[in-house]
Amino acid sequence: MRNQPSKRTPKTIEYKVGAEQLLLPFLLATSKKSRNAVKGILSRGQVAVNGRVITRHDHPLRSGDTVEILTNEAAKQDSELLGLSILYEDEAIIVIDKEAGVLSMAAKDKKELTAFSELSAYVRKENRGNRVFIVHRLDRETSGVMLFAKSENIKRQLQDSWETVVIERGYTALVEGKVRQESGEIISWLKETRTFKVYSNPTDNGGQKAITRFKRLQGNAQYSLLELKLATGRKNQIRVHMEEIGHPVAGDKKYGAATNPLKRLGLHAARLSIIHPITKELHTFISDPPSSFSRKSK
Repeated sequence: MRNQPSKRTPKTIEYKVGAEQLLLPFLLATSKKSRNAVKGILSRGQVAVNGRVITRHDHPLRSGDTVEILTNEAAKQDSELLGLSILYEDEAIIVIDKEAGVLSMAAKDKKELTAFSELSAYVRKENRGNRVFIVHRLDRETSGVMLFAKSENIKRQLQDSWETVVIERGYTALVEGKVRQESGEIISWLKETRTFKVYSNPTDNGGQKAITRFKRLQGNAQYSLLELKLATGRKNQIRVHMEEIGHPVAGDKKYGAATNPLKRLGLHAARLSIIHPITKELHTFISDPPSSFSRKSK
C-alpha cells in the first residue's frame, strides 16, 4: 500500500521521479546541495517519499514517485514541537508521531503537555483562527501514529465512517514471556467496569466484539516482539487481549504485567492506512518502533 499525498505543507519542495534510482543520488541531482547537506536533510527527517518520511540513503525510488523536501524553516518549526513530530500535513488532516508519556488531550492539569495543545499552538502560528480536532486517541504511554483533523466537519466525516475509512491499524508490542504461536487471532467481547478497567469475555456478554490478529517477529525466554493488526478498535483492546493469552504488554501493570523493562508501556502504533477524506486516495503512515523493543526481545 503506497501513500499518494497532496502537498504535506506549503513549506515543502516537491519533485516527481522520472526513472528508477536510489534516493541519495536523486536528491544530490535535484537539490544541487552538497553530499553532507543532503545527508543532514535525510537524517533530520526532512524528506518524504509518497508521504512517508524516509531517512535511508539507499531507499529505492520508482518512476512516478513523489519526493518532498521540507525546508529548513519548516523543519525548525516542527522541531520546536514537544513530545511529537509531524509525519504528514495538508489542508484537511495532520498526522503525528506521538512520544510515550504524552497525553492525547484532556489533561486535568491545563498546563500539562498534550498532543492536542501542541498541535493547536502549531496551527495557530499560521493563523490565529486555525484549529485541530482529535480523531482517535492513543494511551499516554503508547507511542506512534495519531490522526488529527483540521476542521470539525472532517473530524465528523472520519469518525462517522471510521470502519470503512481505516484500511489498516498496525501496532508493535513487546510482551512478557515467550509466545509459542507464530501467529493467531484473538476474539472476545469487551466491557468496561466503573473503575475504568476493561475486561474480556470469550462469549457475547453484551459488550463490544473485539478482534486482534498477531504475528511473532522474534522472542526470547523473557520477552516476545509481536506485530498486531486490529480488525476492531476498542478501548484498551490490545492490552486486554495480551493479558488474556498470558502475555501482557511489558510495563502494563494494570493488565497483568510483572515487569517494566522499557520504563514505559511496550506498545507502539506503527502503521495507519486510511482513505483520505477529501482526495479519496489511500495514505499509509508509518512510525518505526523504538529500537529498545527489538533489543529486549532478541
